[in-house]
Amino acid sequence: MSNSRGTRWGILAWMVCLMGPLSVGVVLAEPPDGFTKPWQEIETLFRQRLQERHVTGGSLMFVQAGQVIGSTIYGMADSETQRKIDAKTIYHWGSITKTLTGIAIMQLRDRDLLSLDDPIIDHLPELSPVHNPYGDLRDITIRHIMSHSAGFRGSSWPWGGNESWHPHEPTRWEQLVSMMPYTKILFKPGSKYSYSNPAIIFLGQVIEQISGDDFEVYMDKNVLKPLEMYRTYYDNSPYHLLPDRSNSYFLQDGKFTTNGLNFDTGITVANGGLNAPLGDMVNYISFLTNPVRGYEILKRSSLEEMWQVQVPIDENGSLKTSMGLSYFILEQNGVRYMGHTGTQKGFHSFFYIEPDTRTAAIFVVNTYEIAHQGGSPTRRLSAEIRDALFEKVFPLFRK
Repeated sequence: MSNSRGTRWGILAWMVCLMGPLSVGVVLAEPPDGFTKPWQEIETLFRQRLQERHVTGGSLMFVQAGQVIGSTIYGMADSETQRKIDAKTIYHWGSITKTLTGIAIMQLRDRDLLSLDDPIIDHLPELSPVHNPYGDLRDITIRHIMSHSAGFRGSSWPWGGNESWHPHEPTRWEQLVSMMPYTKILFKPGSKYSYSNPAIIFLGQVIEQISGDDFEVYMDKNVLKPLEMYRTYYDNSPYHLLPDRSNSYFLQDGKFTTNGLNFDTGITVANGGLNAPLGDMVNYISFLTNPVRGYEILKRSSLEEMWQVQVPIDENGSLKTSMGLSYFILEQNGVRYMGHTGTQKGFHSFFYIEPDTRTAAIFVVNTYEIAHQGGSPTRRLSAEIRDALFEKVFPLFRK
């Protein structure tokens, strides 16, 4: 169904010629000594695994000091029309959206419009009917929300979704509000980690209440445009960008389900509505890894505050995972990586940065394989790529 394309330098030169370095945030850079062979091994692994798992299309990039030094693309953005993945392809990034939402909350904090230790009900009194068997609802703070330690359930909408005519996600805030009297806190706030999508919806509502803008408008004005992410948007595509949007696919028992070029994440947009090409994601990564850039977006001290451990998650061999403020923190052999994953509607992605070396990796595929048991092969595939990057590529930049 898919085929592989391109070598690193051909693709990078093509990206710059096609769109220009300013518009996509891509700068050609000569890789450091010793980089080429390990990166070629990663490219080979990436293409082999995508082919073995019948992934329709995907991309992988490595960035150092804001410059792309490794890039590979594979397969099709749309299998029916045989439209290939290219420099302009727009992917859906799912829960990676949450990191940008967190940046917006920190912007408001730095303007003294909120405190991370504010009770969430001070900003959203609609949560007052939630049942907290562990104490006062005022014990639940914005900090708990950002660190997935507030005790809210995992799913945005715990009923339905199993019929083709059901909305992908709840579409209106009042739908969630109507469920507050039937919602309970599942553990003592702050005592442990438990991933919660509805909690991030609450952050989106806080942004709207304080700013007076719709969430998407605030983000466009205060995060996306300052980062020069001009081809990035939430939910349905602008008509002029629709030709570049990747389709997405579920694969189960050897059969593909096509999800279409557009879908609306509704009221859950703050936790999973982001769409962007790789070039725009490089602009975002460059901001995260450049200690002297982006103060007009967020102070460096505030960004680094987001990368401090708030609650532990687990340990798996040499890999220790914790939760910061909207970012996951992975520590292996004393080295810390910050990042997030995203899985939604057939897309699966991750990014990880190592701030000390100003390096980062970005991975995305447009096909998600569903397994009856044992977890998704797509998640295992991405974990293998991540681990190979941690082992073979990131260490090259440490002195």
